Amino acid sequence: MTTALLRTSGELHARAREGRRAVVMTMGALHEGHATLIRTAREIAGPDGEVVVTVFVNPLQFGKGEDLDRYPRTLEADLKLAEQSGADAVFAPSVDEVYPGGEPQVRISAGPMGERLEGASRPGHFDGMLTVVAKLLHLTRPDIALYGQKDAQQLALIRRMVRDLNFGVEIVGVPTVREDDGLALSSRNRYLSPQERRTALALSQALFAGLDRHAAQEALRARAREVPATRARAEALSAIGESRAAADAHAVAKAVPGGPSAVRAAARLVLDEAARLNPPLQLDYLALVAPSDFTEVADDFTGEAVLAVAARVGTTRLIDNIPLTFGTFGAAS
Repeated sequence: MTTALLRTSGELHARAREGRRAVVMTMGALHEGHATLIRTAREIAGPDGEVVVTVFVNPLQFGKGEDLDRYPRTLEADLKLAEQSGADAVFAPSVDEVYPGGEPQVRISAGPMGERLEGASRPGHFDGMLTVVAKLLHLTRPDIALYGQKDAQQLALIRRMVRDLNFGVEIVGVPTVREDDGLALSSRNRYLSPQERRTALALSQALFAGLDRHAAQEALRARAREVPATRARAEALSAIGESRAAADAHAVAKAVPGGPSAVRAAARLVLDEAARLNPPLQLDYLALVAPSDFTEVADDFTGEAVLAVAARVGTTRLIDNIPLTFGTFGAAS
């Protein structure tokens, strides 16, 4: 199969179409994370469907001083990876094709959720992101659109826009793809020197430290609930290494499930240590939020949450996150 390279929406609309169309939106510089999205799209679309990969570096998503000019543009390599991963077409429009009248005067507003975390660090970023996603959804007319969970806030906002504005498209989130050392795959990883990369590993290490702390606390509560007698419960807790908790098993059994504060503290400890490395990690934010609106969760929170981090290493800004579930034994990962 040869993957077609299309430059205009007219070329895309002229293609014969039978099954469902699945779209993967990218800014190019494709890597294995994108390949996973494309392969997942291929599976969902099936042999009779069509997979379209968009490659467009959206200027509206870059604020003053950000890396629009140096953002990697590797269309030839992108086309090859898309073809190997099962894409039928790559839609790589020009800026004039997407914004024929220049920068649009009417844009999508991300609302309050778009002003938190990434939005607070990059004002206007999510307005620009949602505007181009809305335009690309109209230009490509998909049945399904797939996005990576690494950009968790972006995914949440796209889902909200599609629901609030009645877009007739199914949104699918695909789990984060990581390199062997745990670093989340990103087109910006190529900016890191070897020393910077070692520091950057603290992002994923912090998230997994929070995950481990959460799992230990959930296991502790589950064990406490299983043993009815206070003395027996204390012995059970002591047996799994929680001697302090065993001193007051009843209090532990009544404690908040999973302890959001403890999860944050475990992750921050790793980040604080990374701030003393050379080069240092410069933390932007560490947050444990509800995926519905990206507000911080309280210590009595139950349900799905996202532990998210953003930081700079040298001149490169990186983000990462991991999902957690509070109130039930175990954690999503």
